[in-house]
Amino acid sequence: MTAPVLDPDLLKAFLAVAEHRSFTRAAHLLNRTQSAVSVQIRRLEERLGTKLFQRTRAGVALTAAGDELLVYARRLLDLNAEAIDALRARKREAVVRLGVMDDYGTIVIPPLLTSFAAHHPLVRVEIETGLTATMPAQLGDAYDLVIAMHPQGCGGGELLRREQAVWAAAPSYRAAARNPLPVALYPPGCLFRQWAAQALDAARLPWRLAYVSRTLAAIETIAAQGLAVTVVKAGTLPASLRALSDRDGLPALPAAEIRLHRARDLSSAGALLADHLQRAISESGAI
Repeated sequence: MTAPVLDPDLLKAFLAVAEHRSFTRAAHLLNRTQSAVSVQIRRLEERLGTKLFQRTRAGVALTAAGDELLVYARRLLDLNAEAIDALRARKREAVVRLGVMDDYGTIVIPPLLTSFAAHHPLVRVEIETGLTATMPAQLGDAYDLVIAMHPQGCGGGELLRREQAVWAAAPSYRAAARNPLPVALYPPGCLFRQWAAQALDAARLPWRLAYVSRTLAAIETIAAQGLAVTVVKAGTLPASLRALSDRDGLPALPAAEIRLHRARDLSSAGALLADHLQRAISESGAI
């Protein structure tokens, strides 16, 4: 046999009568006629197969079954309201897709997202880290915002800050003692890979591409183990590495510009995040 369904409207009528001990006051509260409320209570009693109220001189009182139902009715209606609120909140939630370099995505951006979320809890940020050379071309399709690295004076978008590219290695590493010099870099398409190769070739220093990885953590770990030198931003130099210079026999590297790119049809949520990132990163200057 199919169990009876407890209609929320019937439960609301039941709660109104139970809490006010009066069909008249319950009808006024529910903006219904007294007869309509009576019909709802009778329908609920028929579905449950038991009496829920008994009339007294003072009005109406709950039966033992009614008293037991009271607890469940409140829980069911609370759960019903909670489900509706959760789904409505999800509908209001906005999503912003952000593309950014690996080091910024793990070091610079997280605390800025924390402060943003405190003021805009219904905006969900989906962040993708990696090489940003091709990300601006995917604005609107794959990304709403992109924070990318460019050579100075190139790339469009909004200038956030300038970052100096530096050679980095384990604290005890002696680059001059290696011939050829082992280098750990990102795959083709990375600006730092291009600059490293050009600088070493121009200085006529023998070198070899010893390690290649798409992840910042892998490159930094390899360098920290003393297996190779790499190139990082001075502002995000990890504590496990030290910056190398011409005193270590290595050529100077160019400075880069960090620029913010916005999709053409950016949502209001995307604009809020863009403005927040632009202001926070620009005001902090070169880290």
